[in-house]
Amino acid sequence: MDTMTEPHTHATHPEIVKRLKRAEGHLKSVITMIEAGKPCLDIAQQLSAVEKAIINAKRTLIQDHLDHCLEETVGALPRDKRQSIDEFKTITKYL
Repeated sequence: MDTMTEPHTHATHPEIVKRLKRAEGHLKSVITMIEAGKPCLDIAQQLSAVEKAIINAKRTLIQDHLDHCLEETVGALPRDKRQSIDEFKTITKYL
C-alpha cells in the first residue's frame, strides 16, 4: 500500500467500521462461549451474527465503491448507455 497517497474514504466508512466493531464484539463473545463450554446452538447463533455483520459491511463497502469510484471512472453517460452499469450495480447486491 502506498503511504504517499491520500486516504480513500467514503461517507459510509464510519458505518462500516461500526458494523465491523459489532462483529468483533460478537466474535469475542463466541470465543469466550467456546472456552466456557457453552451449548453449540448458542455458539452457532453468535457465529451467525458475526457472519451477517461482516457480510453487511462487505456489501456496503462494495456498493459504496460502485456508486462512487465506478461512477468517477466511467463518468456521465447518456441514459441509453447506463443500463449495463446500473444492472451491474444491482446484481452485486446479491453477492
